[in-house]
Amino acid sequence: MSNLDQELDDGTIRLAAKGVRDAQRRIYEKYGNQVYRTIERIVGQSDADDVLQDAFIRLFQKLPTFRFESAFSTWIHRVMVNEALQHLRKRKRKLMTTNFDRQPEPEIDKRPFIASEVAEVITQAMKQIEPELRRIFELKAIDELSYAEIAEIVGIPEGTVGSRLNRARRELRDQLIELGWEG
Repeated sequence: MSNLDQELDDGTIRLAAKGVRDAQRRIYEKYGNQVYRTIERIVGQSDADDVLQDAFIRLFQKLPTFRFESAFSTWIHRVMVNEALQHLRKRKRKLMTTNFDRQPEPEIDKRPFIASEVAEVITQAMKQIEPELRRIFELKAIDELSYAEIAEIVGIPEGTVGSRLNRARRELRDQLIELGWEG
């Protein structure tokens, strides 16, 4: 992400913080696609556009609080992840208050998995993991960030990143076993 920061100067960030639309547009154009992919992994494709829009509104509201003490891309990532997780919390509360009939999940048979089935099983297992643990796992496994970068984004100590990453891996393994995957 540091290459992205080198291309975006502090002046653009300061102007965007003052509400200059052109500077805000440059930030959106620079980080929009990357942030969208992150948000989509957290909330799913159906909600990603709405969450992205809300997250950028929130980002521009919070921009005056950016103190240039960390990489701008890291700060943006943290704001966006927090907004996506907040969306999941709201959705979970709404589901808990909604009364609906739940159909039983079909059982997975014991035949060998093909690639698309493996992807589906992993996706289902990932959905069962706590959003915060899933996010830490994705930051490490997909985004390939260091413990220090993850700690800064999520706002926890590096040691906690390691313990939560281990917990996420255990929960993922347990979910995969529960879904019938022994591979």
